[in-house]
Amino acid sequence: MFLSLFEIAISQNQSPDPESTQVLQLHYEDRHVVLDNGIFQLTLSSPEGFVTGIRYNNIENVLAYNGGEHDRGYWDLVWNFPGKKTKKTKGTLDRIEATKMEVITQSDEKIEISFSRTWNASSTLAVPVNIDKRFVMLRNSSGFYTYAIFERLKGWPAVELDNIRLAFKLNKDKFHYMAISDERQRYMPQADDRIPPRGKPLAYPEAVQLLDPTNPEFKGEVDDKYAYSMESKDIKVHGWISTNDSVGFWQITPSNEFRSSGPLKQFLGSHVGPTNLAIFHSTHYVGADLIMKFEEGEAWKKVFGPVFIYLNSFPQGVDPLLLWHQAKNQTKIEEQKWPYNFTTSSDFPASDQRGCVSGRFLVRDRYISSEDIPANGSYVGLAAPGDAGSWQKEYKGYQFWSKADEKGYFSINNVRSGRYNLYAFALGFIGDYHNDTVFDISPGSNISLGDLVYEPPRDGVTLWEIGVP
Repeated sequence: MFLSLFEIAISQNQSPDPESTQVLQLHYEDRHVVLDNGIFQLTLSSPEGFVTGIRYNNIENVLAYNGGEHDRGYWDLVWNFPGKKTKKTKGTLDRIEATKMEVITQSDEKIEISFSRTWNASSTLAVPVNIDKRFVMLRNSSGFYTYAIFERLKGWPAVELDNIRLAFKLNKDKFHYMAISDERQRYMPQADDRIPPRGKPLAYPEAVQLLDPTNPEFKGEVDDKYAYSMESKDIKVHGWISTNDSVGFWQITPSNEFRSSGPLKQFLGSHVGPTNLAIFHSTHYVGADLIMKFEEGEAWKKVFGPVFIYLNSFPQGVDPLLLWHQAKNQTKIEEQKWPYNFTTSSDFPASDQRGCVSGRFLVRDRYISSEDIPANGSYVGLAAPGDAGSWQKEYKGYQFWSKADEKGYFSINNVRSGRYNLYAFALGFIGDYHNDTVFDISPGSNISLGDLVYEPPRDGVTLWEIGVP
């Protein structure tokens, strides 16, 4: 209780004053634009749309200052034309260098800037997708929002997308402590520790044994970025702390509706670098089945994000590791605000333009109970129409999932307009539930399904069991 009250007090002490007279400012510099709300400054290259600087709490730049400006904060993707990729390549890496900068909104309350790139049909070397990267700064906000709109028009050539992400490389001299959950946080090795002869590459490039690390406590350990992956449903906040400066850098994802493959797909978040990622689509841990394939002439549009890049700090004398708890508190605030109402693009619908589906999920297994069993903790979701379990390989549309309560009741809120099947899986029971009814969600719709009963496959009584399905 004392710790909770202490964290609340600190949080209130660090929160911007809602009556603050700070105003949003937009400055134009040589090939850059600078957004400033008095709490931090965000510098973006123009017209490319790379995040080149974040000034906060007397740190001139929380991002990496070594290397090129295009290598600090950026959206990127990996793509191929069908049949062009060989087994030894991962495709073409595209940093999504925009060609046009436009101020969408500038007021006392918010600034939204667009960095866009339009595909040229005469190009044989560029990915046939229009991309619009957006950055939003609000008054009195200790962070900024970013999202991107990807669009293919009818008649465009076939293409394959392997990976879509947002990456930030932080100042390696300051950020040494990584936190991705309550149980998974620690001081981390440095990137230089992985380079021979200080590090020894193992079976694959990402796994390195630390032979002579800067911190001798890490000697003998194996650093592998894939060890820090998490299931999509659990990736809500992750980031880094500069303990000497008492500054935290966090990525907050209030919804995973735009990520591929549903709540159980694993994604990277943070790893040695120090690196902070928002991965929206990847083939990691699955392979070719998750290559995003578009046929000749196929049209498509999807919004990835918004995600919130959050900065926080404590005064000297306060344990800087408590910044993690404040970041979790901010995550709850962002989840309550979802879907955001400040985005300008009509491609991101507000709450009144979305629908809701509710019901109760039960399991019928007469070998366990004569009564239907409330599927406590089960996941129930809406995804593109398909077969049972098809949501695990679905990537072009949006997915919306809810966790059932102890009585099996669920409510899937803020669903975008569209056509969906309903899917579910119950913890402790084999198989996937699939309702083949196509639900047509429209703005303001509220569909109540009543009781949904799942009968897991069985050939008889359980004789013995290893693990939990």
